[in-house]
Amino acid sequence: MKTNLILDVMNIFADLIEIQDEIVKTIGKLADENNFEAYVVGGYVRDLLLGKEVKDVDILVIGEGIKFAKVVARHFKKKVTVYEQFRTAMISLEDRKIEFVGARKESYRRDSRKPIVEDGTLDDDLARRDFTINAIAVSINEKTFGKVIDPFNGRKDLHDKIIRTPLDPERTFDDDPLRMMRAIRFASQLGFEIEEKTLLAIKKMKERLNIVSQERITDEFLKIMQSPKPSIGLKLMQETSVMSIILPEVSELAGTEQRAESENENVARYHHKDVFQHTCQVVDNLAAVTDNVWLRLAGLFHDIAKPRTKAFKEGVGWTFYGHDVLGAKMVRSIFRRMKLPMDKSKYVEKLVLLHLRPMFLVDESVTDSAIRRLIVQAGEDLDDLIKLCRADITTRNPKLVAEYSRNYDIVVQKIKEVEEKDRLRAFKSPVDGNEIMQVLGLKPGPLVGRLKKAIEEAILEGIIPNEHDAAFDYLMKIKDKIISEYEAEHNQKE
Repeated sequence: MKTNLILDVMNIFADLIEIQDEIVKTIGKLADENNFEAYVVGGYVRDLLLGKEVKDVDILVIGEGIKFAKVVARHFKKKVTVYEQFRTAMISLEDRKIEFVGARKESYRRDSRKPIVEDGTLDDDLARRDFTINAIAVSINEKTFGKVIDPFNGRKDLHDKIIRTPLDPERTFDDDPLRMMRAIRFASQLGFEIEEKTLLAIKKMKERLNIVSQERITDEFLKIMQSPKPSIGLKLMQETSVMSIILPEVSELAGTEQRAESENENVARYHHKDVFQHTCQVVDNLAAVTDNVWLRLAGLFHDIAKPRTKAFKEGVGWTFYGHDVLGAKMVRSIFRRMKLPMDKSKYVEKLVLLHLRPMFLVDESVTDSAIRRLIVQAGEDLDDLIKLCRADITTRNPKLVAEYSRNYDIVVQKIKEVEEKDRLRAFKSPVDGNEIMQVLGLKPGPLVGRLKKAIEEAILEGIIPNEHDAAFDYLMKIKDKIISEYEAEHNQKE
């Protein structure tokens, strides 16, 4: 359901708020019928007050949350999933998740990621929550339906766009250090500011993140990258030094010298341009045109190797030769360490490796062969590569912005013309390995791959068209030479 934003802001401090959600109303009636005291709480209430679309529901029960969850599950004829360790339960209703928890107190040992959970009151439960904006409860029992319980002034912080902990932030973060990442994530998602004392506590306690599982940290990080303006979260991670713990490779980008543009081509200007700030702008540029978090990650990592390839060349300035190649290699290790899905790593690696290539194709002397190679290397990700390249334009010089944009327009037009001629986007040899083995009586091995590669190279160089008959004829023409060369090499090794 979606609520009216203006109405919510006007009534954000009202004692009662209107809930029109039929599922919540039904759960409230079931609570009355079975003598349970129940509230909606957390993200459901926060998003309701913000006028955002609300889907998943958090139900807080005074008493046995799991027992009430089973009552609700029977009513809706659904299966209930119970998490005994955390005293929570969850029901899936169509595309919504309804989570139940009994009011509780939580604490963490300093050397443990697992909480110690005890029964508690409503105030105890709201106090244990991460931020004031998530520590607001609304009754769903009939006599008090819609009544707001807000002991930590979370509605004021929502109104003022502030992230603040209900209790002392050091105590809150000591209990669950992941809350430091969550503070940054909410600031990034909502465009809020982190209150000064809370921010200082993150800076002081950042090392506590080392006891949190990588999966939980990565989940929060991806949510930051999926936010409307990821740079808010990225800059907060950098400011608090959380970045140096989570992604030291990105943290190292700060202060890396980059040759600055000059309006006068005859004037050499080498003052510093912070690559971290540039990278944040690239990610924001991508966020403005795509929800693809992996493309946004490619933007975050596209200059990742610049600190390791930095050199100063007289008459040129700061250079970063080979940062595209090294950066692509670094992506895989980052994915492994952060436990990101490895099937997405190849996509990000490819875009990091190729992000400089399109600009080299602007020159009029560039051949169709060079265009073909880019099309084949990028494959189905060519459009995303161009988006990354356009996002990489972060200069404040409007003349250069226009020039770079025109250059990419030229490249896109060249790609379109070559594609129309050659049908290369999903390129592979028209004569495959099986056909080569059958025609030439060969067994699987390196020789088959060499013959296949020769055909592909001939197509890319424009020697033959991307057609089966032409490729087959070319195979028959060059087979003897390649087989002879291969056998000579093989005999020499023996």
